[in-house]
Amino acid sequence: MIYEFRTYTLHVRTMPEFLKRFGEALPRRLELSPLAACWVTEFGPLNQVIHVWAYKDTNERARVRAEAVKAGVWPPKVAEFITDMKSEILEPLPFSPLLEPSSHGPYFEMRSYTLRAGGVPEMAAKWEKHLAPRLELSPLIGVFTSDIGKLNQWVHIWAYKSLDQRMEVRKTMQEKGIWPPPPPVPTLRQEASLMLPAPFSPIR
Repeated sequence: MIYEFRTYTLHVRTMPEFLKRFGEALPRRLELSPLAACWVTEFGPLNQVIHVWAYKDTNERARVRAEAVKAGVWPPKVAEFITDMKSEILEPLPFSPLLEPSSHGPYFEMRSYTLRAGGVPEMAAKWEKHLAPRLELSPLIGVFTSDIGKLNQWVHIWAYKSLDQRMEVRKTMQEKGIWPPPPPVPTLRQEASLMLPAPFSPIR
């Protein structure tokens, strides 16, 4: 299983029309492969849409994309709103949940870490050892490493019912030493975005 994370940065104040057109075109696109999730940024880099597509492998991705273009069902007519596009192929870690329809939000925090070269096995071992107590505080939506795109990326997404819950969880895990995993860790840089689900997102 692979996931394609496509991040579009939009012109200011074009988000409503973008989501309208995207949603109108979506049903025919879903006949070819599932949309795993679609989020819009609330904090962090603004005016971004992150839509995530699930594929068996890169061959299926290539086939589906070619069929969508040939049939004229995708992409939606939203190019005029986009200022920047990024696509990454991410692979879930063995202990990652699958991206399946759920209602753990509506707030989702996506944290993207750049690891030193060769650091993924070390990070995976740290997480597997220390993850269980963290999962008791709030749901893990998924944790991934990059395969195509920006390399040595460690991406994890957590769900919260409210911003207050997020603050409470972070306070608890730090006070009790539950999370993050103790040093040393191979992390070089960290970024975070807080996201809300698009109206048609299967993960909400």
